[in-house]
Amino acid sequence: MPPLVGYAAILGVLELEAWYLFAVVFFWTPPHFWALSLLIKEDYARAGVPMMPVVSGEAATRVQILLYTVLMLPLTVMYYFATSKLGVVYLVSAVVLGLVFFGLAFKLWRSGERKDTVNLYKFSLLYLFLLFVALMFDAATV
Repeated sequence: MPPLVGYAAILGVLELEAWYLFAVVFFWTPPHFWALSLLIKEDYARAGVPMMPVVSGEAATRVQILLYTVLMLPLTVMYYFATSKLGVVYLVSAVVLGLVFFGLAFKLWRSGERKDTVNLYKFSLLYLFLLFVALMFDAATV
């Protein structure tokens, strides 16, 4: 929601770019927060917070992480083809970052190990930052 509000506040209209930013954050959020919730599942359970690992279990959470990751990846690449405002830096960044994200999500789905959860959680932070840096760089140079 913040990308939509910020975009509308500055330009007074919601264009494709605003919806793209919203969609990326929307599909990125579940893998990011569910990885975190896997790491602190016991804390959520003690506090009575119904996060997915507490309610549905760790295996179901890992499946959802993988599913949202698979949905997020084509979205990030499709944006390159939907606009003429981006260059090859964004496209390569979206593909490479997306493949790494998918690889980490797939590894977590298969293993369920804490170290794989930590790796995905940390990379999810880097992923969004680097994807948006590539977006800003290419939008400024095209």
